[in-house]
Amino acid sequence: MADDALAVTLRQTAPIPLDLSLSCAAGDVLAMVGPSGSGKTTILRTIAGLYRPAVGQVSVGGASWLDTSRRIDLPPYRRRVGLVFQNYALFPHMTALANVAAALGHLPRPERSRRAGELLELVHLADLHTRRPAELSGGQQQRVAVARALARDPDVLLLDEPFSAVDRVTRQRLYGELRDLSRAFPIPILVVTHDFDEAARVANRMCLLDRGRILQTGTPRDVLARPASVQAARLVDLKNIFSARIVAQDGPRTWLDWNGRRIETPRAESHPVGADIAWAIAGTQVLLSRTDLDQADSQPNRFAATIRDLVHLSESLAVTVVLDGQDAPLLSMTLPAHYARRTGLGPGSAVTVALMPEGIHIMAREGEGQADLA
Repeated sequence: MADDALAVTLRQTAPIPLDLSLSCAAGDVLAMVGPSGSGKTTILRTIAGLYRPAVGQVSVGGASWLDTSRRIDLPPYRRRVGLVFQNYALFPHMTALANVAAALGHLPRPERSRRAGELLELVHLADLHTRRPAELSGGQQQRVAVARALARDPDVLLLDEPFSAVDRVTRQRLYGELRDLSRAFPIPILVVTHDFDEAARVANRMCLLDRGRILQTGTPRDVLARPASVQAARLVDLKNIFSARIVAQDGPRTWLDWNGRRIETPRAESHPVGADIAWAIAGTQVLLSRTDLDQADSQPNRFAATIRDLVHLSESLAVTVVLDGQDAPLLSMTLPAHYARRTGLGPGSAVTVALMPEGIHIMAREGEGQADLA
């Protein structure tokens, strides 16, 4: 681990179960994602010194901020942490400039306004120094909060649901600004969010949490498309999760029997022939066609189906189909919004679906509960 990295280990059974270890290198943006109660905010509060776990260690750059085994627990004012709360926690009676200057007590008084102005310029608020929080939009308040967090020259920047209070258009702009900040301030940055798309847009690493445990850490692409377990797949909202049996390994390919359907996937080295497994595929890796209905079920990964539901979203189409066969499994996919208009698709339309082999991800089955998979 790099000398300037953040390292966290937490263990306790109550009141909030925690059993995890994580790290974040300088220059990395780590998104912590998981359902309510998974421990995300508690981790931030522990790093900042606002919460003390039963057992834990927090170190930054080799310096211990918390080590319960050695009775080390630095108070918040001795931890160089920038913390942005979900509601921003700005002082309502102060201007934007004064809010930032209030965090610059370590500088001589004549330098505080100058440095506060520099930080506001960095977050694109150079012309709004004199406005109070009530006179700022949600996105502008968020920028002031970030500038104030950076005023402490922190070793770690922590953001708790920082984009939840702003509209979608503003959110998209703030994503880019956070990426820019991570380059300008090469320190560990942790972002708590419940939005997987948001995590993928702002972070280069993602940590998937559930009930105080880490299920998977990796790039957002790997966590979302190649979950480590069925539990992780469900948490990242992969809808297409099924059971199958490995029936052959042939060169670079693995062959599955999915209730009598033949499926080709990339070779799964960790699973032997005869193994019962779970497999998943993202909706973007499922193709749909109305022009080759006669080829359905005659080739691997191509199956006859009927459209069950079709929902128009802002820029795409969410489609659910039911495959032919007694088991009648449902497959979800995402298509361009114009596709339905061009092809005349609608509920009840007969179609062929094709599963992209490279998009199929094989996982071990987990316990008897997996017998309920389609």
